Amino acid sequence: MQQKRVIALGFFDGVHLGHGALLRRVAEAAKELDAVPAAVTFDTHPDTLVFGKDVPLINSPAEREWLMRQDYGIQDLIVAHFDEQMMHMPWEAFVEDYLIRQYGAVHLVAGHDFHFGDRGQGNPQRLLSKCRALGIGCDIIGKVELSGVTVSSTYIRALLSRGELERANRFLGHPHTLIHTVEHGKKLGRALGFPTVNLAFQPGVLVPANGVYATLVHFADGTSRPAVTNIGIRPTIDDGNRVTVEGFLLDFDGDLYGQTLRMEFYQYLRGERKFPSLEALTEEVMHNAEQTREYFRRRNS
Repeated sequence: MQQKRVIALGFFDGVHLGHGALLRRVAEAAKELDAVPAAVTFDTHPDTLVFGKDVPLINSPAEREWLMRQDYGIQDLIVAHFDEQMMHMPWEAFVEDYLIRQYGAVHLVAGHDFHFGDRGQGNPQRLLSKCRALGIGCDIIGKVELSGVTVSSTYIRALLSRGELERANRFLGHPHTLIHTVEHGKKLGRALGFPTVNLAFQPGVLVPANGVYATLVHFADGTSRPAVTNIGIRPTIDDGNRVTVEGFLLDFDGDLYGQTLRMEFYQYLRGERKFPSLEALTEEVMHNAEQTREYFRRRNS
């Protein structure tokens, strides 16, 4: 017997407060209907194929799934492959064949501006009418505003690109998150007195503004440690232009290579800059470490 699902519809890039309104309604309806709370997302941004423009993502699919499960109780994330066939699928077929027949949808939840199907002909009004005709539930969620600004992935991308991390986190409703497996680096951190974790954003995912951030690194065993994290090209020690994500772990000693970690970004401390010597860099990292400790002391008090 096919599982019954209550499904949220959208791209869910960033899983921000606007998405949260949809996902909370999904969880409520799933409980009422004894169904699985689920969401449909796409592996690439539809605008990439529809309009031929690259849209940097706020989160990878894996990060999206973790945030939905952790923050909103979504149990099933359906990642649809967005290709020519999906792009040209009639909107009626997307509802009847894809969502209902293939995934057992008994209730759908969409945002006020959700468009889908061939040439975006599916819209909230048509979705409501179709669901009513098919005898399944449907909710359309209005826009969500914060401080008079509509919460949107586009706005949050702009904030992250400018290094306005704390404001971005307010609109996300959670710390900006990176999930990645620790890579081998140049082991500079140990030379400076801090063990480091070298991570990377997935291809196609937005890299926040270059600079130094107060972050929290969560390990596989459930523990966590603060870290001073540099995003950028490390101009003091590197001659290239490859962007890296290097977290200097505070009060930690151990080997994390090959482990998958979750890094949460909390505060932008300063821009990236070139120092005259490794000694000057070390002194600044020590200062940033104290700023990071103080930030989390205040946050946890």
